[in-house]
This record gives sequence, C-alpha cells and structure tokens, in this order.
Amino acid sequence: MRKITVLSMITLDGVMQAPGGPEEDQSNGFEYGGWVAPFGDEESNKVMQKLMKPADILLGRKTFQIWEPYWPKNTAFWPTINEVTKYVLSTTLTQSEWENTVFLSSLADIEQLRNSNGTDLQVWGSAELIQLLLKNDLVDELWL
Repeated sequence: MRKITVLSMITLDGVMQAPGGPEEDQSNGFEYGGWVAPFGDEESNKVMQKLMKPADILLGRKTFQIWEPYWPKNTAFWPTINEVTKYVLSTTLTQSEWENTVFLSSLADIEQLRNSNGTDLQVWGSAELIQLLLKNDLVDELWL
C-alpha cells in the first residue's frame, strides 16, 4: 500500500498558495499570488529539495493545469519531475503531452491507486483534492 503525503504551504487563516509569482492562480479574484516567494532563502530551498524526492505525485486538475506548462521545461530545480508519474484527478481532462501523466476520474480510482504497489504519493497544491482525501481518511501525513 502506498502512503499519501500532503505537502502544503498554508497561512494560519487558510490561504493556500504555491511559491510562484503574483500571476499564479488568480481565480475568484485572488490578488496575493506568490506570497511565499519573498520568504525563501537557501535553507528553505534545501528543505524543498528534500521534499522533492522521487515519489509519484497526485494532483487536482487546477494544480495540474498550472504545473503542466511550467515544469516540463524547468527541471533544474526539480530534476525528476518529468520521470515520476503524475496522477491527476479530473472529470474533464483525459490526456496530456506531459510524459508519465495518468488521469483518474473518481475517488475509487484514488483508493485503488493507494492500495497498489509503488512509490509513495505526494499531493502538492490541489486544495479541493486535499479536502476530498481528508474527508475520506486517505491522507497518511500532512506536511504544512
């Protein structure tokens, strides 16, 4: 059985956002994209490198759509990103040109994946997916 670990950058008042730039995820009028970036330093970069260990990745559709145009071309910071399998929960997307991407369409698919053999699964971003996983007791570790 695979372990599911959620890795999240979240404020005490519940704002969840990646360390990208101000243009990242402006849905619903969100104006504070990239709030994590100014606080990064050499030590936090070392921690991030450790977190980006080889593991398969489980993403929600919205996070995947942010990652898909960026990561395949920017592997210097995360060299293994194209090699690991990216599992994406989506009822609307079914294919991608990003290598090693597999689409899942239901909670049952995630449960089956979790019960299969393979590397552990990391969930990055994906707020709605995290809520679904927590509600169904499918998260083994939270790294906040």
